[in-house]
Amino acid sequence: MLPGSIQISGETLSSAEIRDICESLRENSIKLLSLRGCQLSDRDFGRICRGVAESHSLAQLNLNLGIVSNINRVKQLAEALKTNRSVQSLFLHGSPLTDAGLALLNPALSIHPSLVALDLGDCMLGDEGINLICGLLPPDGAKSGLKELTLSANPGITAKGWGRLAIAVAHSSQVRVLNLDYNPLGDQIAGMLAVSVASSRTLEVLDLEGTGLTNQSALILLDMVENYPTALRTLILAENNISPELQQQISDLLSEGEEDDETETREVMAREKNNWICHSNSSSQMVLVTSGLGESLLAETEM
Repeated sequence: MLPGSIQISGETLSSAEIRDICESLRENSIKLLSLRGCQLSDRDFGRICRGVAESHSLAQLNLNLGIVSNINRVKQLAEALKTNRSVQSLFLHGSPLTDAGLALLNPALSIHPSLVALDLGDCMLGDEGINLICGLLPPDGAKSGLKELTLSANPGITAKGWGRLAIAVAHSSQVRVLNLDYNPLGDQIAGMLAVSVASSRTLEVLDLEGTGLTNQSALILLDMVENYPTALRTLILAENNISPELQQQISDLLSEGEEDDETETREVMAREKNNWICHSNSSSQMVLVTSGLGESLLAETEM
């Protein structure tokens, strides 16, 4: 049986419900566990964490909106993640972690072998927290790190912290999605991020919605998209003081980049296919041989 999911939002969970969830975790029958905005006792939260530690199937863990509500729960989650090896995505959006809580969680995050997506939006983080997060974005080739990072709505982070993150992103070869929406970034920080985007070989999605940007930022971003090779495909600029015309120009350029990539992909596939095909002589021809698994091979046979 393939692992399924348990998704519960905004409910008060009974001990019996917690027991059923823990049994499913231990039986490796859950791939996704989401307890978004639910109420449960500290004792039951500990039981959930022990189940997470024992699970080998759990790939996505969503504890958004206040589930991890105190330092004791942070410690229990950290202990679970030290043992767990399967979680790929961890969502803690809306948890009052603060930098102190993230410091307790960070050792488990930094050694986790599978974690690639982390949501720490609205977690009351500051510059010390950013320094820890940058450690999860190792320089090119150093080791595996995060591919998706969400830091929405953390207004305690200063320009110094965002600058540190911009440097880390510029030198990370793995980050593909970066969500910084609803932070008071302003044009100066947006300029630093533009340099990061131009330097990154992998960043495809950047969310800057509601970050206090103006046309000044948009012109820098436009120049970056127009004149520098970049992996960026989606740039979200809604709810900023940026003219619709500039937003449209940037969007059009990014769309052109997608079309160019699609054309290049088709050309590469065509070249690879041609490499399989040898010039036939009068005594041979190409025969398409299809396996029972849906794979196909080109084989040359003498006729």
